[in-house]
Amino acid sequence: MERINAQQAKEMLLYVADCIIEAKPMLTEVDSAIGDGDHGIGMAGGLKKAKDKLLKMEEPADVYAVFTAAGKAMLMSMGGASGVIFGSMFMGGAKGMEPAGQISAGEFADMMKNSLAVIKERGKAEVGDKTMVDAFSPAVDAMLAHAEEGFVAMLEKAQESALKGVESTKNFEAKFGRAKTQGTTIGFQDAGATSVWIIMKAMYEYVSQER
Repeated sequence: MERINAQQAKEMLLYVADCIIEAKPMLTEVDSAIGDGDHGIGMAGGLKKAKDKLLKMEEPADVYAVFTAAGKAMLMSMGGASGVIFGSMFMGGAKGMEPAGQISAGEFADMMKNSLAVIKERGKAEVGDKTMVDAFSPAVDAMLAHAEEGFVAMLEKAQESALKGVESTKNFEAKFGRAKTQGTTIGFQDAGATSVWIIMKAMYEYVSQER
């Protein structure tokens, strides 16, 4: 699969939304260990709003508009840091792009790279701070390294790298949010990083089914 069109982008994000909504109990459990336990609720609610918005987009013509619509729905509905960060994951790299009926794997990787830059600027987090960046940054690196191999191979590597990033968060102390006041967080994985892995895994599963 060398390119995705706007309709496929919509279908992929609908599948992502369903996977996050299904993972709500697991994300709540992960977050409850070191946070306030509301990450799963927030993510599921935000993706539910994104799903509603996407379903109203009949025959979309612009891939970037699809990602922007999903991200904006999350930003407006989730509130707080998670809304900004995960909304930016979808819309940050799509903002200001010329409309495109379809994009290549390389263009998708560039969009995600730009989203990561927006997230790091807004959240001030780096790899090692026990946040979603610990999963998203290596996923983006994998996408950039494997973009020439097409969507399936690229996203397979991205979700593998994201999962390794999730595992790495068990070795870090939290520096942001409620978790940093909960005593040691060593040994526990970060909920935001876990959400990134679920998103990447869902994208990979979707493109695998499409080829």
